[in-house]
Amino acid sequence: MTLPERLLWSRLRKNPEGIKFRRQHPLGEYVVDFFCSRARTVIEIDGIAHDMGDRPSRDARRDAALSGMGFRIFRIPASEVLEDFDAVADAIFRACRDVPPPSALRAATSPGGGGVFRQEYSQNTSPIGGGGPPPSGGGGGGL
Repeated sequence: MTLPERLLWSRLRKNPEGIKFRRQHPLGEYVVDFFCSRARTVIEIDGIAHDMGDRPSRDARRDAALSGMGFRIFRIPASEVLEDFDAVADAIFRACRDVPPPSALRAATSPGGGGVFRQEYSQNTSPIGGGGPPPSGGGGGGL
């Protein structure tokens, strides 16, 4: 692990707010820097080498493949982690915390399911005025 990855891992591994992260986690044919299963989120820390040679196109293909598997990808420059790893870690926590777990989404959208999650949103509490769960953010991007 690089220094930026070690600094970030020192925060992520503490399972803040019960959010679990894995490091050097295999997904298909790839191994990602960090992974949050609950939020289906991949976090990649990119050093200067990611800007050189064919790395940008390789990273783009990798991101497309991972997105195609249903994962969100956050690419964070290593320099940002070195400047303020606490702020980067906090942004990652917020991004992963604010995504409902997949089991809640399945329950809310299943014909007979829903349980507490469905009841919680059945009283028109959705930010868009409907009765369903709040819309989820999609795609990848930076933090």
